[in-house]
Amino acid sequence: MAVKVLDGEILSRMFRQGAAELSRNAQKIDALNVFPVPDGDTGTNMNLTITSGVKEMQGKESGHAGTTASAFAKGLLMGARGNSGVILSQLFRGFSKEVEKQKELEAPAFAAALQNGVDTAYRAVMKPVEGTILTVAKDAASAAVEAAEKEDDIVRLMEIVQEEAAASLERTPELLPVLKEVGVVDSGGQGLLSIYDGFLSILNGKPVAEEDEIPSMDELVKLEHHQSAQGHMATEDIEFGYCTEVMVQFDNQKLEEHPYDEQAFREELSEHGDSLLVVSDEDLLKIHIHVEYPGKVIDEAQRFGSLVNVKVENMREQHSNIVQEDRGGAPAAAAPQTGTAVITVGMGAGIRRLFEGLGVRKVIEGGQTMNPSTEDFIKAIEEVNASRVILLPNNSNIVMAAEQAADVTDVEAEVVPTKTVPEGLAAMLAFDPEAPIAETAEAMGSAVHEIQTGEVTYAVRDTSLDGVEISEGDYMGIKGKKIVSCGSSVQDVAKELIHELKTADTEIITIIYGEDRTQEEAETLASWAEEQDEEIEVEVHSGEQPLYSYIISAE
Repeated sequence: MAVKVLDGEILSRMFRQGAAELSRNAQKIDALNVFPVPDGDTGTNMNLTITSGVKEMQGKESGHAGTTASAFAKGLLMGARGNSGVILSQLFRGFSKEVEKQKELEAPAFAAALQNGVDTAYRAVMKPVEGTILTVAKDAASAAVEAAEKEDDIVRLMEIVQEEAAASLERTPELLPVLKEVGVVDSGGQGLLSIYDGFLSILNGKPVAEEDEIPSMDELVKLEHHQSAQGHMATEDIEFGYCTEVMVQFDNQKLEEHPYDEQAFREELSEHGDSLLVVSDEDLLKIHIHVEYPGKVIDEAQRFGSLVNVKVENMREQHSNIVQEDRGGAPAAAAPQTGTAVITVGMGAGIRRLFEGLGVRKVIEGGQTMNPSTEDFIKAIEEVNASRVILLPNNSNIVMAAEQAADVTDVEAEVVPTKTVPEGLAAMLAFDPEAPIAETAEAMGSAVHEIQTGEVTYAVRDTSLDGVEISEGDYMGIKGKKIVSCGSSVQDVAKELIHELKTADTEIITIIYGEDRTQEEAETLASWAEEQDEEIEVEVHSGEQPLYSYIISAE
């Protein structure tokens, strides 16, 4: 049965079936992954990326093809993970831009959208490499554009796209030597072919797969050599060890001071590592790069706005674990890593991400009501497997345990006696992993002196402290160890605390909001702070911390 027009409803079913088909093959795709690094996560990253697109599309689907495509593309951008995920998001970003005003798509429009996706993806990659998902997408789109000049049946057009994608995938080892050496096709290209398979099945009249129809990972087809392709690679060949992804919400005030130029920024970041992708729309900036020092990338990205999400993964560790599992054993103990590792303490997923984004190797879960022990620090030191470590306790009650751990451990260790999370973050901005440990610890300690910290928490009983009468359930603003504000309104208490923290020399105020507060509340508080002094820059981060509605610093 021929299909001459695609509306939003059909397009939605195609996107969902493409996601289902990719999910079926995710583990197989992971096993093929040897480029750009053999970390075995291409299928996982593409799967998570397209799933984000489907979730964003749900509830926003309509009969309008452009509306459906735009929602799908927005979700892909928000959830894009890894090289392959970011490239996938750009393929559909370009697709959606081409059709955003079109209610229905005929064959030429569908082909043009595929081609615009390819053009957009190539622009996003600093150094496009042929023999990858880019090549498969390009060859398939070219075949579509050529066929659409004569073919008006979109089913037949999609068959041509799928056939050319499959043929292009088989050619990838001839274009990328590492694939030929290992004996596999490109993993990202395989993922894209799976998506196209899903598209075609819908156009051929098959129903959208139900969730329980998707087989478990254990049921997936195994490769002929019964071993993941990563086993043919050496961990030490990975030049840049940390897969770093940063998402930034653009801030107009910051953009006035630091105008954003995508190409110039892409060239700037290229000096730090490889596998670089920089993409953006009107609201968001997304970066993917493989580097040795993730904190440098995060610092540069923050010039343009506030951090929405940060993810840092150790690819050397991922690869060594895959290789050991292929050999039938537990993950191997890696050789001690070079440079200095930082271990810190914090509570809340957002706070953990902030620290990891700045280069912290290990975050011990703990804080005011859960003080880690000396043993906890010793275990963390063993886990990071480094020859030198710096410990950031971030709480006055934890400093002694950190110092005891530094005394008894066999590795070279220093403690920077940070007493709050903002002090720990400030210390990390001065961290140099390659400098002598005593020198970098001293620099980190000096950075702490430039910051004032306060917290907003609540009273668990009636009391009187520092001459302030406090009722159970009241919010308290605490500067250092002194209560400086109190009341039933968390926002009012936070405003008073900011007033107490701020000095004539304050340049930056940072607001980290807890699990009991919303981003909207935190942004409202930030807007108020900016109105008080236009010279002060205010940053907002989600800490997801318990106990403290806000952790606020002034520097």
